[in-house]
Amino acid sequence: MGTLREMRRFPLAVQLLLVNQLGVNTGFYLLIPYLATHLSEDLGMSAAVVGIVLGVRNLSQQGLFIIGGSAADRLGARGVIIAGCGLRTVGFGLFALGDGLPVLLAASVLSGLAGALFNPAVRAYLAQEAGGHKAEAFALFNVFATTGALVGPLLGSALLLVDFRASALTAAGIFAVLTVAQALVLPARKVEPAKSGVLADWREVVGNRVFVAFALAMVGMFTLENQLYLLLPDGARRATGWDGAAGLVFLVGTLANLAFQLRITRSLKSRGARARWIAAGLALMGLAFVPPMLVAGAGDGSWWAAVPVLVGVLILNLGVMVASPFVMELIPGFGRPELTGTYFGIFYVVSGVAAAVGNTVVGWAMDAGDRGSSEWLPWACCAVFGLASAGGVAWLHRLGALPASPAPVSERSAV
Repeated sequence: MGTLREMRRFPLAVQLLLVNQLGVNTGFYLLIPYLATHLSEDLGMSAAVVGIVLGVRNLSQQGLFIIGGSAADRLGARGVIIAGCGLRTVGFGLFALGDGLPVLLAASVLSGLAGALFNPAVRAYLAQEAGGHKAEAFALFNVFATTGALVGPLLGSALLLVDFRASALTAAGIFAVLTVAQALVLPARKVEPAKSGVLADWREVVGNRVFVAFALAMVGMFTLENQLYLLLPDGARRATGWDGAAGLVFLVGTLANLAFQLRITRSLKSRGARARWIAAGLALMGLAFVPPMLVAGAGDGSWWAAVPVLVGVLILNLGVMVASPFVMELIPGFGRPELTGTYFGIFYVVSGVAAAVGNTVVGWAMDAGDRGSSEWLPWACCAVFGLASAGGVAWLHRLGALPASPAPVSERSAV
């Protein structure tokens, strides 16, 4: 109820963007986690072809965030958000309708490009519309995103009892509804004509060394967040011997976000510089992997064996709740307001590439740990990632290089 009350304090456009993120994550996670199984088992494709299809989707999104960010700055975030959701409707629809490799590649490109368009655009629009309450807006954004990431797989599992096409068509339908809702509700904002070319904008952002250093320092946050879908579910399954234990990872995270995210953000925003809390959140994320590390390989198949992993999940989510809203709030402060979308786009390109490297390291550590009976190794790698990222942000803060924290806004002022 507190989440809904806080949500109603924001303009209708912000409320729609929050619901939009719930729908985006629900639609995405009810389809994408099951795509590889569909391609390999239902369509009989080789592992190499499956890797190509999934890789094309990921590359289309990660590599083109910069396009979506620049488009939001130059054309207006509203139109880019609508176009992105529309493209994902088509892309997910193609997954339902086509079995041939050309159609599947086209679906992958369209669904990836869609994410590259609306992800930076949504964040830029949210930052502009939330005014002095950006931290609270992004905190709510996290709550709705996390809820969608839980609801999506549950809905996808139920739809797979019918078949994969039912999942794909449902996902496409969700994005179609979001597209219409945004076209009807999101107000258009006047966009001032750009005074420089796109390449000049990119050079300006990439030339901001502090911003690039900050984006690289955030590799820990993105790498460790991804372990909610890789290492932590795997750890829960190994400890208990039960495949369903992976669902507890998502359940704990969602309940923690619903219960604590807004309280944490509102409590911390008036207590010191944002960078300190970002560093503290990253350190907490790193420390989250210590409890599972201490008992790695010692699972006895009982329910109690999952407790250290679930404690780690809770601590990890608390770290994300501390750091993430302030990271999103800080990014627009690195440059001109006219380049907010570009900053978000390049931030996700840099962080996405860095996180991909981090995930590769974690995957290697998991394999090496299995071969050498060193099950603690991937957990230790994650702890190092988190603490190193925390140190990087703390160092930038000590240098006085990061943008100043926004001035406090009276809670009585209109949001």
